[in-house]
Amino acid sequence: MSSQNAPLLEMKQISKDFFGNQVLSDINLTLNEGEVIGLVGENGAGKSTLMRILFGSTMIHETGGYGGHVIINGEEVSFNSPFDAIGAGIGMVHQEFSLIPGFTTTENILLNREPVKKNVASDIFGDRLDTLNRAEMDDRASKAIELMGVDIDKKMVISNMPVGHKQFTEIARELSKEQLRILILDEPTAVLTEKEAEALLESIRGMAKRGIAIIFITHRLQEILAVCNRVVVMRDGVVVKDTPAEETDVQQITKWMVGREVSGGSGASVRSHEDAKDILSIEKLWVDMPGETVRNVNLTVKEGEILGIGGLAGQGKLGIPNGIMGLYQAGGRVVFEGNEIPLNEPRKCLDSSFAFVSEDRRGVGLLLDESLEWNIAFPSMQIQNKYLKNYLGGLVKWRDEKAIREITEKYIDELAIRCTSSKQKARELSGGNQQKVCLAKAFALSPRLLFVSEPTRGIDVGAKALVLEALRRFNRENGVTIVMVSSELEELRQSCDRIAIVSGGRIAGILPANASVEDLGALMLSQVK
Repeated sequence: MSSQNAPLLEMKQISKDFFGNQVLSDINLTLNEGEVIGLVGENGAGKSTLMRILFGSTMIHETGGYGGHVIINGEEVSFNSPFDAIGAGIGMVHQEFSLIPGFTTTENILLNREPVKKNVASDIFGDRLDTLNRAEMDDRASKAIELMGVDIDKKMVISNMPVGHKQFTEIARELSKEQLRILILDEPTAVLTEKEAEALLESIRGMAKRGIAIIFITHRLQEILAVCNRVVVMRDGVVVKDTPAEETDVQQITKWMVGREVSGGSGASVRSHEDAKDILSIEKLWVDMPGETVRNVNLTVKEGEILGIGGLAGQGKLGIPNGIMGLYQAGGRVVFEGNEIPLNEPRKCLDSSFAFVSEDRRGVGLLLDESLEWNIAFPSMQIQNKYLKNYLGGLVKWRDEKAIREITEKYIDELAIRCTSSKQKARELSGGNQQKVCLAKAFALSPRLLFVSEPTRGIDVGAKALVLEALRRFNRENGVTIVMVSSELEELRQSCDRIAIVSGGRIAGILPANASVEDLGALMLSQVK
């Protein structure tokens, strides 16, 4: 029976493992009507897995389910799919957009829930010939947008829309569901400008006043303090702190997020490259990348080092490699081994012996419907004429299937890529194995400089360790200079020689990787507004 005084949501003793790898252990979480809690933790802390359990993700059931209890209004529930969760009043806005580009805002807000009206044809031939009730659709969309408190054009086609407005469309879609009681927001401000983010925070306050309970996941800790009643900190699959927001601050939350009882060897392999030559010089770099602020980056990279770039979400760390490699419009000056590298020309970077492992492995990193052989060998074939046989004195070039297979099998072995064969499609691999294919592709280019962005995002602990070890080995055995961007400070401390912290679109400072968490955290917050 439901209890009058029971919290709206209770998650009790939640545990989850993926094939023997424990990712959540004894999680307890409560949420009251109209309450906003900030759920924070490094990537890989278990936040997304916990929310997938609450939202009835099929992925959870396909991997053996979970332990513990989910209780709503005093009654235990068990969701077999997101539709069950939606029926119980739970909504979720994911990091990746799930909008139809050719549809308008209104059509996306009411997708699969469109009001219809009868006509002569449907009276004769049945409901399938009902027509959309456009007036009611507009009315419902307008009400949802009004509830959100941020004005967006309900007639605009999604493909023409600024990225921030796409995020607001996702939120309006959840608000249009009358039964909504709990809303999960996963990094909703990552793609927003400062002004849009402030509008969203105001919108969250308004939703909470109307009794909607909100779980707010973000790396922007100052937003947590601005809008949340409580802060719940996760680390390594457990809740390490659950405290009223008014009783803590950003520095303390940072320490809970990244602190370890034991240093875990952080900085143990730090090497000084003070006497090495400057291999890469970045001056006054700006990058126009949605959700990232890169205003004026000045940075020098030493030959043979692993330089880490860290910072809070949206402060500019991801924009640096994406801008240099030509994926987004950029300006400034980049000099590599004494030669200026033209910006906004990706091919010039690749010809200069750069390689890039993108944070967007599905969108940029992989040819999902091609084999592992093709994914790993193709860039080297295209850029360096590797793995090709010459015929007729070089007039005709053809793939060297044997060499392609050998290089692929070499990296399958070295990186422990779990696959059925070198001919398996990239789409069929797990996230961690896809990430290893991205690394293998970059390694096969034999670059002089490797940019690697969020190398362990979304992959399990075992795969993380292997990926980081592969990068360290590639650096040491081949003398390749690596610039590694990561949201996880501890990951940078374990892998790098120096760490540059980006804040407010600039380099706030550079410290050795064995510097204290407090000193690195202080740099993260130094220019954040």
